[in-house]
Amino acid sequence: MTSPVALPPLKAVFLDRDGVLNIDHGYVHDPARLEWIDGAREAVAAMTRAGLKVLVVTNQSGIGRGYFDEFALERFHAAMQEQLGEVGGRIDAFYHCPFHELAAVEMYRVADHPDRKPNPGMVLRGLADWNLAPEEAVIIGDRHIDVEAGNRAGMPGYLFKGGSLRAFVAQVLGDRVPDLK
Repeated sequence: MTSPVALPPLKAVFLDRDGVLNIDHGYVHDPARLEWIDGAREAVAAMTRAGLKVLVVTNQSGIGRGYFDEFALERFHAAMQEQLGEVGGRIDAFYHCPFHELAAVEMYRVADHPDRKPNPGMVLRGLADWNLAPEEAVIIGDRHIDVEAGNRAGMPGYLFKGGSLRAFVAQVLGDRVPDLK
């Protein structure tokens, strides 16, 4: 009889943004429109308390389409950080991809950009920036392209289909985020 293989220590969780952390109203960029997914702030706070790096990887073609600019995105992310701080959570880094093959803004018009999920560019950059091995991280997203981006980077991925993010993280990561049990 073989003994179970121990999982390597979890050091980071990559999260998609729209549909996982905040409600996706379509090209969300105005802090006044920030509505959290149920349990999202609590899940991030628990991951923060567990000493995990919390890294957001988000396609943001709204920038390339000319709907909003990088400064609007930064303001939105600053509002997220402020509201997460109120419950003891934080995002360690935000990675975004403004590129899209149909972008109205020419500098962002790139077909199949390496950062645009399902390509793993943002995930690979996050791993390198934080000196992480793929087996030390997981990705959670609400679309198959999120999970695929993580898989292409060599890490497991979990598809969040709605409900409470806190409950979902407790279910899929179990003892790896003990504060959620």
